[in-house]
Amino acid sequence: MVGAGPYGLAIAAHLQARKVPYRIFGEPMEGWRSHMPREMYLKSSPFSSSISAPAPGHGLGAFRVQEGRHPGREREPVPLSEFVRYGLWFQRNCVSELERTAVHGIDRLRDDRFRVTLDTGEEFSVPAVVVATGISSFAYVPSELTGLREDGLVSHTADHTDLSVFAGRSVVVVGGGQSALETSALLNEAGAQPTVVTRTRPSFGPPPLVDTAQDRPLHARLLWPGAAMGTGWPLVVCSRGPAAVRHLPARVRAHLLRTVLGPSGAWWLRERVQGRVPVLSGRSLHSAARENGGVRLEVRNPGGDVEILHADHVIAGTGYLVDVERVELLSQGLRRAVRKGAADPPQLADAPQLSADFQASVPGLYFAGLAAAPTFGPLLRFVCGTGFAAKRISASLAADHAG
Repeated sequence: MVGAGPYGLAIAAHLQARKVPYRIFGEPMEGWRSHMPREMYLKSSPFSSSISAPAPGHGLGAFRVQEGRHPGREREPVPLSEFVRYGLWFQRNCVSELERTAVHGIDRLRDDRFRVTLDTGEEFSVPAVVVATGISSFAYVPSELTGLREDGLVSHTADHTDLSVFAGRSVVVVGGGQSALETSALLNEAGAQPTVVTRTRPSFGPPPLVDTAQDRPLHARLLWPGAAMGTGWPLVVCSRGPAAVRHLPARVRAHLLRTVLGPSGAWWLRERVQGRVPVLSGRSLHSAARENGGVRLEVRNPGGDVEILHADHVIAGTGYLVDVERVELLSQGLRRAVRKGAADPPQLADAPQLSADFQASVPGLYFAGLAAAPTFGPLLRFVCGTGFAAKRISASLAADHAG
């Protein structure tokens, strides 16, 4: 098991319950600690932010009670710092065998086993590997901006834990989703001068009317039923039917990934952005160049005209794009052996095609988390997808072990 974030920890906990021998490597919650601003909040509610465990008593609510607090309310967003503490608590209680060592490389041997090399120099072979390395390696930066990354003038939201370093500087944030909007709010609150550039007009979810699902009127629960990802039939389908989503045409799956809980801000972000951060909507990037130690951006407005923007720095809040080639701990030969998605639509072209049990075309190689979202849908983008992934992967590995 490579990776000790929510997906890696959940799968390890389920393997342990099934008495399947395993080794798990990585720093616990590393992606959340090293690739997200410390002051951020999770977009998902407390009731959708628990890491799956095979036995009750290990959810976020239980952790809060253990800390002497209320288990959670729908109208109380989860701070990143709390979620990291929860993940570390989950690891100590459910995955005590974690080895805090990095995996240097994975290759395929002739007998269809895998050779794993650790940073310590240790080498060993295993019949199966689960890749649960998180999202940071899939950070997407538009081609118009990539040329300025080496100059330190362009970065991705995944590159920052402390946005106070931009205090007093002008920063253009590209994108209209949660990551871009929250980054702009945090920049503003840290004393920077952010401007958001986005293709669409920013939207924000409605605030919950009640604190728990049980408080909702019966007619509301019937018309807009609740599920792990939220309320409403589209979210019910994606929450409860990821196995069925896998059988949908590629274009439909790409549409679900793009639109279900797609580019929008959480309800609690509205007052921190609207009227506080300048937003240029309907704009698309045209070009970017270095100028006087900063960045000169050309963007097209809704009328087709080019506008010129100047900034000290540009942050791409443009999300993530799954690409097997970016999983560099897999050898080049192993990456090439993984069957990718169809060329159309392009969003899925470089993502691994996975079986019903999350196995790639290379037998014994599994992908979990965001890498599985192009196959199973948007549920795998969120912590609440850990249960579906952990149960399927652990069941498959348990069957192989028994055989």
